[in-house]
Amino acid sequence: MKYYRSHVLIGISDAALQAGVKEFETALRNELAKKNLQDEINILETGPLGFFGKGICLTVYPENIQYTDVKIEDIAELVESHFLKGRPVKRLLFEEALKGQVNFNYANRIVLKNSGIIDPENIEEYIGAGGYEALEKALLKMQPNDVIAEVKKSGLRGRGGAGFPTGLKWSFTAPIDADQKYIVINADEGEPGTFKDRLIMEGDPHILLEGIALAAYAVGATKAIIYIRGEYKLCIERLRKAIAQAVEYGILGDKIFGTEFSLAIDIKVGAGAYVCGEETALIESLEGNRGNPRWKPPFPGVKGVWQKPTVVNNVETIANVPFIIRNGADAFLQHGPAKSSGTKVYTLMGDIARPGLCEVDMGTSLRTIINEFGGGMKKGIKFKAALVGGAAGVFLPDRMLDVNMDFESLKEYAAVLGSGAVLVMNENTDIVDMLWSVLRFFRHESCGKCSPCKLGTALLYDLISKIKKGEGTMADLDQMVMVAEMMQQTSFCALGQSPIMPIKSALDNFRYEFEARLNK
Repeated sequence: MKYYRSHVLIGISDAALQAGVKEFETALRNELAKKNLQDEINILETGPLGFFGKGICLTVYPENIQYTDVKIEDIAELVESHFLKGRPVKRLLFEEALKGQVNFNYANRIVLKNSGIIDPENIEEYIGAGGYEALEKALLKMQPNDVIAEVKKSGLRGRGGAGFPTGLKWSFTAPIDADQKYIVINADEGEPGTFKDRLIMEGDPHILLEGIALAAYAVGATKAIIYIRGEYKLCIERLRKAIAQAVEYGILGDKIFGTEFSLAIDIKVGAGAYVCGEETALIESLEGNRGNPRWKPPFPGVKGVWQKPTVVNNVETIANVPFIIRNGADAFLQHGPAKSSGTKVYTLMGDIARPGLCEVDMGTSLRTIINEFGGGMKKGIKFKAALVGGAAGVFLPDRMLDVNMDFESLKEYAAVLGSGAVLVMNENTDIVDMLWSVLRFFRHESCGKCSPCKLGTALLYDLISKIKKGEGTMADLDQMVMVAEMMQQTSFCALGQSPIMPIKSALDNFRYEFEARLNK
């Protein structure tokens, strides 16, 4: 075995590729070779390191030093100072790490436990980290109903927004006698600021494949489809490579681990419609039709893809399953409160010191997430609000910073976890402008299938635009709420039912800003 003095992990993500990370890696290897350090410093590729907007990022072990925004012209200094003389280059160090404000929380992760540590394109590294042990355990020691029972016991709820119990959803499909069943993975993140699933797939595609295989075994499916956003080029590439590797190792394909269970996983590239995040619209798109939602019932668990029983799960949801089966439901229940067990992955954005990705126990307060994992407010400017749950989420003011982020606690405030996006805004943010941006998005993304949504989103946009320009009246504020409430009650799918949440929360918590814009 070869031993190295240092290991340098380079985060390979879509953002890093755009920053020229591949060219950087080649130049770094060449510079190390010029200094005869190639046998002492090991360069390794991994997934996203958890930073947003920081260009090319490196983590150096054993020191656990983070460099961000590194460029090719910095390489000579980096090699000479750090790798040759042992002196870290201070100007390149991640500023918040110097202050001790970064908590990557690896010891408490479930979904992201390998992300930023292993090479996501190497199945052997995933196996070395305990990967596919859960699938082996399930196929060789458990019956399908045992898998469902363990997931039910764990209390795992859908991480795509609705929070429906996962094991219960599986139990509807498992007993159905059908010649074909499907597992469909919703990897179509079409909401602004929502890309946690992309980072999960970029950092550890095999955890998704293992979760899919466990779900398929549990319900009796032999085919699975990952419906993924077309812009997620790196995810698509890594998933295809991971599937090919798993087939080569006999982990996917026919008679897995010598059992009678077989599974084929395909990838369907979507065209980027937000409405296709709704499971029946996604199924319509999979079948080659326009991505419009279907009437329910029948639900997909009974009649889904090509009218066959189909379980549709979100990426993050499925990525929890290997941990549950490998370690048992009781281990999962150690994370989070009783009715919202497990962890939650968040994307932290906006006016915070460290925009990035974190995974914390369900029930962790919004204040803790922002301060401990996001490094607090940027430049010390006062917190004003957080849009929690994406565009279909709610605006939470400073008095709600101590709300526990879990399904049950947020329900008390008519709030939702939604997509896991947390957009933090400082005291200089205009909430009217923010709501205008949200309602413009809904107008653009309405599929037009039902009149309440088609006409309602257009009317809401017209009303907020009028208010934004200083031409609105008090009656316009009331009409916005009335229209959104009517849409909530009559729209065909969740897209039209959702605008009430950002509208109501914005007006309830920041009404004075809207009234200040009115034409009095």
